[in-house]
Amino acid sequence: MNSITALFYVFSAVLLFAGFRVITARSTVHAALYLVLAFFSASCLWMLLRAEFLAIALVLVYVGAVMVLFLFVVMMLDINSDAFREGFYKHLPVAGFVGALIALQMALVLMRGFQGGAPAATARELEVGNTKLLGIEIYTDYLYPLQLAAVLLLVAIIAAIALTLRERKDSKHMDPSEQVRAKKADRVRLVKIAPTVEQPSPPRQEGGA
Repeated sequence: MNSITALFYVFSAVLLFAGFRVITARSTVHAALYLVLAFFSASCLWMLLRAEFLAIALVLVYVGAVMVLFLFVVMMLDINSDAFREGFYKHLPVAGFVGALIALQMALVLMRGFQGGAPAATARELEVGNTKLLGIEIYTDYLYPLQLAAVLLLVAIIAAIALTLRERKDSKHMDPSEQVRAKKADRVRLVKIAPTVEQPSPPRQEGGA
């Protein structure tokens, strides 16, 4: 066993441990931090597999942006995790079965690549680099799946905006077109009112006849 294989097993063990702690940690903040550790371990595995672009993208996009946003949202909302934990062990067998089924499907898909062995890198691949080759593959052979994924993301963004802009009875909103058409005469009206002066009351006399 060489050093690369040893590092592979170490990062894999850390990844499995972090993924297990994400769903079993009592604190929501701790679960998010374990998810950061899982992402970092996965990026190290990709680095060992010579997928430098995917490793850096995972660290910059998920660990550097998405998880920071998750932590801010979790700490600002102060989510009560006790309500989410109700019925955890009740649904554990179904969740375990679904997880095992997904792992089996991924193993069936990936076993074909492992059986054939890793192809030797050609001189052109070594010269061009992994990142440029990935870009060439995406924008040539996988251009239509990339466009389909972009359309799906666009639809998800539009749906999220539409959900936030829905009218609710307990929320107040303004119409920007009415604000633009507003004039000073419609907002402020000066009214002259005659002043009223109260007559001073006569002084009170102390003592009586």
